[in-house]
Amino acid sequence: MNKAAAIQQINSLATSGTPFLLIADFTCEHNHVLPINQIDPAEILFDINGVKNLEESTNPRTSIKLKRSPISFDDFKKKYDQVHSEIAKGNTYLLNLTQPTPISTSADLKEIFTASNAKYKLWFKDDFVVFSPEIFVKIQEGKISSFPMKGTIDADLPKAAETILSSEKEMAEHATIVDLIRNDMSQYAKHVNVEEFRYIDEIRTSEKHLLQVSSKITGQLSDGFLAHLGDIIYSLLPAGSICGAPKEKTLGIIGKVEGYERGYYTGIVGYFDGENFDSGVMIRYIEKQREHLIYKSGGGIHFLSDAEAEYQEMIDKVYVPVH
Repeated sequence: MNKAAAIQQINSLATSGTPFLLIADFTCEHNHVLPINQIDPAEILFDINGVKNLEESTNPRTSIKLKRSPISFDDFKKKYDQVHSEIAKGNTYLLNLTQPTPISTSADLKEIFTASNAKYKLWFKDDFVVFSPEIFVKIQEGKISSFPMKGTIDADLPKAAETILSSEKEMAEHATIVDLIRNDMSQYAKHVNVEEFRYIDEIRTSEKHLLQVSSKITGQLSDGFLAHLGDIIYSLLPAGSICGAPKEKTLGIIGKVEGYERGYYTGIVGYFDGENFDSGVMIRYIEKQREHLIYKSGGGIHFLSDAEAEYQEMIDKVYVPVH
């Protein structure tokens, strides 16, 4: 369904206290608002912070190896240079540049869903699978919270945490996104506040141990907000952490530079339990295209960025976090 229909359906279901699953693509053009009792586990599997429609596998894979065939550095650098040209012109301050990486693995998408360890997981009609660590928004008892994730480093590097937290480039990039999301939240919330600024999460994969930096932003919604839940959610989309700032201009540049369709990658998946809402950004994403698998990943480009480091970050994010 389109964006307007999705907003109307969310408002209706939230007002009546009906639990539903929300799946929205990056452009908000393709949306699914599905009452939980109408979801067929043969077509859609989800696990939203432990709320799921699939029992735990008795014998999940303990390791999933991916063979990666990323875009060449030279081709990446051409896109990177285009972004830096737009930054120099003042058209964007921060842009999240993503690219598709063909992969091969012995696991199928449902096995990856079962084996992966993440806050937000979705297997959708064997078209794609998501295993995301990034919270989009949570709404609990009228309090709305967002947790933008910006900044990744190999945890095995010497003084990794100190390095990423002291990086001028990482600080500038993270502060830009926090400010963007704080402004977005202020459209519907009062008393918007950055409760935690730049804390570290650890993510373990079968190949690497990563550190990722997040912040926590909160605000208070007005009484009766459930009647406008759809409007609130979509006012924050696309998520600031996966586009950049200023949002509208940056989205236009992304469309010109990336050269492929993100689809559901960097959209959101969310669950409404009848009173509260929890959702994640659909990063760490594998899509089936005919018989081939494509992993989509990327990172933020800032005027202090380094092309080789950004290229390596894009590749480092091609992983499956296993139990």
